[in-house]
Amino acid sequence: MKADPVQNIRELLVQQVLLNPGRESSVKLKKELSYISRERIHRPMIYVGMATCGIAAGARKTFDAIREYLDENGIEADLVEGGCVGHCSAEPVVDVQLPGRTRLSFSRITAGKVQHMLDEVMNNNLPGEDMIGQYTSPIHQPWEGVAPVHEHPFFKLQHRLLLEHCGFLDPVSIEEYIARGGYWAFVDTISRHTPAQVCQLVEKSGLSGRGGGGYPAGRKWAITLNTTSDQRYFVCNAVESDPGSYMNRAIIESNPHRLLEAMLIGAYATGSTKAYIFIRKEFKLAIKRLKTALQQAAAYGLTGHHIFDSGVNIDIIVKEGARAFVCGEETALNNSIEGKRAMPSSKPPFPAIRGLWNKPTIVNNVETLFNVPLILRNGPDWFAATGTASSKGTKVFTLSGRTKFRGTIEVPMGITFREIISGIGGGMTEGKAFKAVILGINSGSYIIEETLDTKVDFEALRNIGSALGSGAFVVVDEDTCMVDMARFFTAFFKKESCGKCIPCREGTARMLEIMETSTRRPSGVNSFQPLERFKGVMQLKGLAAVIKDTSLCSLGRSSPNAILNTLKHFKGEFDTHIFERKCPANVCRDLRVFSIDVDLCTGCTACYKKCPVDAIIGSPRSPHFIVEEKCIGCGTCYEVCKFNAVLIK
Repeated sequence: MKADPVQNIRELLVQQVLLNPGRESSVKLKKELSYISRERIHRPMIYVGMATCGIAAGARKTFDAIREYLDENGIEADLVEGGCVGHCSAEPVVDVQLPGRTRLSFSRITAGKVQHMLDEVMNNNLPGEDMIGQYTSPIHQPWEGVAPVHEHPFFKLQHRLLLEHCGFLDPVSIEEYIARGGYWAFVDTISRHTPAQVCQLVEKSGLSGRGGGGYPAGRKWAITLNTTSDQRYFVCNAVESDPGSYMNRAIIESNPHRLLEAMLIGAYATGSTKAYIFIRKEFKLAIKRLKTALQQAAAYGLTGHHIFDSGVNIDIIVKEGARAFVCGEETALNNSIEGKRAMPSSKPPFPAIRGLWNKPTIVNNVETLFNVPLILRNGPDWFAATGTASSKGTKVFTLSGRTKFRGTIEVPMGITFREIISGIGGGMTEGKAFKAVILGINSGSYIIEETLDTKVDFEALRNIGSALGSGAFVVVDEDTCMVDMARFFTAFFKKESCGKCIPCREGTARMLEIMETSTRRPSGVNSFQPLERFKGVMQLKGLAAVIKDTSLCSLGRSSPNAILNTLKHFKGEFDTHIFERKCPANVCRDLRVFSIDVDLCTGCTACYKKCPVDAIIGSPRSPHFIVEEKCIGCGTCYEVCKFNAVLIK
């Protein structure tokens, strides 16, 4: 009977790699692993970035075009649906590697560009455009005249530990993951360390929670381990409902096995036999790849009962939950897992002592957990060598907004915000002036020009009255209205409030009402409207203080931050809205006043025809006029005018 090659690979990886303390000891084994990991290849390999960001940019059509090209030309090649390398503004990203040559990476490869690119590369030529670079390797022949990928401006200042394999390996190949060192840390951990020792190693490394709180992860784990109970739980918070952040989803889609390995180590360290990955049901691709990875891990004996004859029992369950922002709060998340309404509970006791079903429960976010296998494999001192005295390791951000390059980035703790924007981000777009960095809607923190040289560091940010947040990094320029931004944040919190406590439920509604009157033109009907507006603005700080002091959960307590930071850093902009009834950035629709320059107007009637409220009068081929009393400030006339005759006051 012919041997099953899959079974042979499985036995090789389990017996000679995972269960072998002297891994990679023989030259033969190293060579076999290099083929399993696709470090060496027998035939061309084409890798298409097929995370959510790539698919949104058209990667599915690119993938189909590549498959059609290979079929038409009779080329045998490995076509891989991969993850996200992080350079989302360059999607669709396609990598091509020929046997013996280094791997090339291309940007913005739409379906129409596929034939030209592959015609050139398959004939050992280089296309003259769309090149990101080549991945250098000591065992492969480099392409002349092609810069290494790590020297590209987007990657040059990054320190990719968590993102090391994202966008580079097949996310649903456990064989490739193991061949590149995956699950080695877990197997070593359950064979060499006690749970208490694992907690000590993680604490010694200096790893702090990356969900925004910054609490030492190892210390938190030890609390659960030392709490007497017949059952403990380990939970991964993969909700990521903070607008402007998608990094956790991206790294799960790109490397789900790393998360599973981290969950296994964490569950073992805390004495948990059951672990949950709580993820938004909208993250369909991430869920699909997680479930595939779980099936593969179970087939390899890495989960379940009596793992590798160690006596360790761990089951991992993917729990699909609602999009609700409040699920990011750990007690609300636990309630949702239990099948209850997602509402926070009073603390203390904290979940580490009394969480799921009143049992000790650890809740960590995806980024925090991704560090764990690296710490166990390389040692706590190795991890602590990166970062600052108070903040160890790296930080992953979702870089978005008004920069040249955007995507998922990983930087060492200690880098400045200015370096991220000018270096990794490639600077501001269209020559616009920098205004602020918004570090997530949850923290509501702003980094402005005066604090742009602040380091990415928990303590440094606390010193300027800010916080690191969960990972959103939104860069805004001079065309952004910060008052409107604060109004948006407040509207978001009002909508997402679970309604359990009065300060959050009623306070956010009242704050939104005040913000909306600040960005709206007086109606002229209510003579007390100006007085009400001024009174509301005067109450903002006091109202915010009450909400921060009395809200039940951290999400409610953070809801006024955006307003407070706008008043602190952009008070002049706020005053212009209140006293002059103008929006300096011309963003607040109800405060915009449009007029027509009669010297430039040709009477083409384009604005007249498009105005939704008939606020424009005039005859064909004669100057037109806007009736301010009827104008709703929609800006349609401004957009359709081809002669720049419509002006904004």
